[in-house]
Order: sequence, then C-alpha cells, then structure tokens
Amino acid sequence: MADSPHPSAFCWTADHMAALRPTPANTIPPFGSEACAPYLPGLDIWDMWPVENRDGYAHTFAQGWLWLALAAPVLPDPEDRHAIARIHLLLQTVDGSGWVDCGPAFPDGHTPGSREWSGSALYDAADRRVLCWFTAAGRRDEAKPSFEQRLFLTEGFLHWRGDAPVIEDWTQPEEAVAADGEIYLQVRGSEGGAGTIKAFRDPCYFQDPRSGEHFLFFTASKAASASSWNGVIGVAHSLAGPHGPWRLLAPVVDGDGLNNELERPHMRYIGGQYYLFWSTQRKVFAADGPQGPTGLYGVVGSSPLGPFRPINGDTLVAGNPEEAPWQAYSWWVLGDGRVTSFADLPGIAPDAAPSDALGRRRAFGGSPAPWFTLRLEGDTSRIQVDSR
Repeated sequence: MADSPHPSAFCWTADHMAALRPTPANTIPPFGSEACAPYLPGLDIWDMWPVENRDGYAHTFAQGWLWLALAAPVLPDPEDRHAIARIHLLLQTVDGSGWVDCGPAFPDGHTPGSREWSGSALYDAADRRVLCWFTAAGRRDEAKPSFEQRLFLTEGFLHWRGDAPVIEDWTQPEEAVAADGEIYLQVRGSEGGAGTIKAFRDPCYFQDPRSGEHFLFFTASKAASASSWNGVIGVAHSLAGPHGPWRLLAPVVDGDGLNNELERPHMRYIGGQYYLFWSTQRKVFAADGPQGPTGLYGVVGSSPLGPFRPINGDTLVAGNPEEAPWQAYSWWVLGDGRVTSFADLPGIAPDAAPSDALGRRRAFGGSPAPWFTLRLEGDTSRIQVDSR
C-alpha cells in the first residue's frame, strides 16, 4: 500500500478547465510540416526524452545531444505504431539542426514487454553510464498485445565510434516499482484503445537539488474510482539513490473525474521553484464537462511533493491552437526552459481530421516539432518561440 507522508494531492478539476482562456502566452503558434525536422528515413518517431544530467539539462557531448524516442517503421496507418514501439537512440547534431537515427537503444529481446513505451534517462559522466527508466508494455512473446504496463530500470555504457554513439552492456532490466492495487490501479487489461486504456507508465527520474532525495514520477490511474476518467500522477521516493529501493507514495496530482491520461510527467527545478509538467489530449477529458486543448499542463510548488498551485491559475502552459488542434503532442521541458515535442497532425484544421488510414498516413508528422521556450516566473509562464 502507498504511504502518504506529503501534502494532499493537487486536485485537477473542471473548475480549472472552465477558467481556461487561450492567449498568446499559452498558445503554441500554428506550424506546418515544412517547419518540422526532416523525417528519418523509413521511421516514425514520437515521444522523446534526452539523456540528461542530474540537474535536468540535456548532457552536451562534442557531437551534440543524445535522445531516446519511441519509434516504429512507417506503417500504412500510423495509429498502429503503438503496438510495435521500440526505444531508439537519436543524435541531435551539435548545430541543433539535424537528427540521426542510431538504431534501437536495446538489443532484441532485452526488455520484458512486447513493446517499449516512454521513460527517462540519466547520464553519469564519470563512468559513461546511462540509466534508462522505461515502460514495458505487455509481455514478451504474448500472442496478442496487451495493455499491461510495468516500470523498469536498465543501465548501459556509452561508447563513441567516431561520431556514432552506441550504448552497450545493458544490465538485466529490474522492475523499479509496481502498482499496489489500492492507490494505483494495476493495469493488466487486454481491451481498450488510444485514450481509453488505463495507465501505469512513463517513469521520470528527478533528484531534488536541495535535499539530494530521489523521486520517480509516473502516469497512473486511480484505483477504486467511480469515474472512467481517473488519471493521476503518481510518485515513488528513495533516500538511497536512483536504483532505489523505491517507496510508493500517494499521487501528487489527482485528475479523477476530469481526465484519463496525465502523460509523461516530469519535474524541473527552476528559479527556486518546483514545476511539474504533463501532457494530455482534448479527447481524454471527461465528456460531460469542460475540456482543455491538447497541450502541456503544469503545477508549481515549493517542494517536489507540493503543495502545488496551478500554473497560470488554470494549469494550461502551452496548448495547440484552435485552428490546428492536433499539430503536436508529448511535450518535454528541459532544465533551461526549452520545450520539444513531436509533430502529430500539423496543419490539420478542426473539421478536417482524417478518418481513414491513408489520410492519417498523409497527415502524420512523425518527426520533431518546432521548439519553443517557456519563460517561467513564479506561478506564471509564457511561450517564447525559438528560431532554431
């Protein structure tokens, strides 16, 4: 059972959505496919996260920056990519303008799921060690992909062969923390689809620069909820280090009754404040209440466990514009405030969403979206568009 030594969870409610008003400060400018990074040959990529230092900044190598991303071969219908997703290693070249696919991060058969979903990565420069937390979705060799989700840690050693990175000698993945079934729903289901499945995924590591304590935030579903929209952000705590042992705590953000998926939560310490961000989509808000745009949301507090206050008073940090509601998704805020995401359906108007596989294939971005920067000051944020 989860312990509850921290202030009560921030309750994300319909009142926050009812108060939400799109402004230039919280709306991502529209963009077309020509503004996105070039496609990687034969590959769709989406959820991305950098190989980070403990301070939340992407580690800078002489060759550029290393990223991990979910990837799949280009399929007739991009919606099918989730069932075969693998984590790939990407190199963002030093000038920030190019991306190179370095292949799957893990050897075939290394991870215990039928596919790999999102996580986070930490770099230990002293011995060139990369620690990667990830979601194992399903079970290896299962006959039909299930939606079971488990959180694992594995670590390998980074080598450079010329300008090409490779991470080798990965350790046997170890389950970091498991859902308890009382606070966090144990996800074992074989039914569901995009936006309706339940969650125990997206582990993100954070070390508190003040106390040195370690936290693992994750996307979860609230157990014993009467609502179909029971998304929460969970957390585990360790005093020992990034390997744990981890102690499961109660959720820090509770969207029960409002939203089904508070995805890819990650925390940043900026300007003496703790900012917790997550992504969500309009389609996973409760159908009978006010809905926010597909976008990046967040709260701010004076400790990693809160109590938290809504950024901008309503939690919206950066939303897709009304004229292009699906242009990007899965945002990641770096320690310096720069924000990346992937291009989903750029340039598609609200009434022009493709309903067939061919239309989705033609419209799908599947590459890094344009960057922007968040200017954070206390409880407020504003978007600044980058030129890179």
